[in-house]
Amino acid sequence: MGKPHPIELRERAVALVEQGITHTEAARRLCVSIKFVNDMGRLKRETGALKPKPQDNPGRGKLTGVKEWVQGRTAAQPDLAIDELTADLGAEHGLKVHRSSVGRLLHPLGLSHKKRPSGA
Repeated sequence: MGKPHPIELRERAVALVEQGITHTEAARRLCVSIKFVNDMGRLKRETGALKPKPQDNPGRGKLTGVKEWVQGRTAAQPDLAIDELTADLGAEHGLKVHRSSVGRLLHPLGLSHKKRPSGA
């Protein structure tokens, strides 16, 4: 996802429209789209500010509520495969998720099921 437009550009777009310049002319002068000028005008009217919305991931997902359960399950059975853990999530919590989602949950917890050759 790209970066939001700077506040200064947003303010200039709104200022031009407030001076009576058309949205099309303001967009041409600032080298932005007409939709951007329209959106900034609407944002200013509705919120009173031109601050961009946050673009980060809030961390919500299907597996957020079962993170502790997964940690406990993998601590009790360290050799548990991702496919088995995925099946257990479906059976015990009614969650239907892909094995890659479970893998992405395990990674930040410091759990990796990468196969290593014996003696290494």
